[in-house]
Amino acid sequence: MPNSVASKAAVRVAQRVHGFTYAIRNIVAEARKVEATGRKVRYLNIGDPVPFGFQTPRHLVEAVERAMRDGQNGYGPSAGIVSAREAVAEDFTARGLPMTPERIVLTAGTSEGIEIVLNALVDPGDEVLVPMPTYPLYTAVMAKIAAQTVYYRTDPAKGWMPDVDQIRSLITPKTRALVVIDPNNPTGAIYSESIRRELVALASTHGFVLLADEVYGDLAYDGPTPPMARLDLEAPVISFGSLSKAYLAPGWRAGWMAVGASPRLGDVMAAIRKLADGRLCSTVPMQYAITAALRGDRSHQIGFRQALRERAALTTARLNAIPGMRCVAPTGAFYAMPKVDLPNGKTDEDYVLALLRTAGVLCVHGSGFGMPAGDGYFRVVFLASPAELGEIYDIMAAFTADYLHGDVRSR
Repeated sequence: MPNSVASKAAVRVAQRVHGFTYAIRNIVAEARKVEATGRKVRYLNIGDPVPFGFQTPRHLVEAVERAMRDGQNGYGPSAGIVSAREAVAEDFTARGLPMTPERIVLTAGTSEGIEIVLNALVDPGDEVLVPMPTYPLYTAVMAKIAAQTVYYRTDPAKGWMPDVDQIRSLITPKTRALVVIDPNNPTGAIYSESIRRELVALASTHGFVLLADEVYGDLAYDGPTPPMARLDLEAPVISFGSLSKAYLAPGWRAGWMAVGASPRLGDVMAAIRKLADGRLCSTVPMQYAITAALRGDRSHQIGFRQALRERAALTTARLNAIPGMRCVAPTGAFYAMPKVDLPNGKTDEDYVLALLRTAGVLCVHGSGFGMPAGDGYFRVVFLASPAELGEIYDIMAAFTADYLHGDVRSR
């Protein structure tokens, strides 16, 4: 046995961890501290419909139960079971984007798919164009792979539409991908077809990949939005979807990607398959629910969209009625991105933490989505019942009045 004295120094962690943040989850630690004091916390931070009473369709649950009882509990093909990939391909084809099962890869939620694709595309120092505000998964993955996040503007004065001219000015030889989240998290925006066409054209002209994050595609209030890739079948577009939101099964981590048929994506497809092999497979029983979802009854989405439309209208009206606050009306999903006029020297995180500690309402600060901390943006998830949302907005209105008048002490 060595005679050296055992080291008591802390074990060093990898440098990449210091650049990794995920505000949506990180802020929950503060909420737990508040709950430990006996105060009730209203959670408006995570977009999970299930805790708010929205139930996974029964035929999806039965498909998973049947798969488990039938012994489908071992490893599956890396790309996913054939029936589910066929169902995804059929669904894209029906929406105007011809697709084959060979171009489909099933993933552990859209998050895994995004990480696989960014690892396949991006080397350290390469650049990825990401919307501001963004979904923080993208910046977290970029930190892990030592790539550069280049933010492009979306304009609240124009319904949070992307500034295509500015995107064009940000393109460099290091640009490897353009991230488009539509319908959008965190703003609830849906992009016009003209904007979508311009974004697809940028990818096609400059030869980088457009990552079309379309998880909320079925949750536009006026009906499903078509896939962006259908606008130019030769453009280098990779589309992402999942059962998490529109099928009310976020905990199942059942997602997919569809790699466009453009010959320019041949090497990318091979790289994706290679990386998918390395993680073995996504959860096999849940893959059977993908088949059931995409080939089965979707009538639950009609009621879900109507419920979201009602909550969006309530949220917009109530937040815009609060002096010092403004909110662009969402047109899809279950998020809004209001802005509060901050007192001098305060940040969005100061406001959100004070709201939590003083009033017991948990939102997420806009700087957690890449926005400037001094702009006063924050994200609200409006999945609670209209009655509960009404109570929460009463609380927020009273708190904000005190906060803007300096009557809330910092803690």
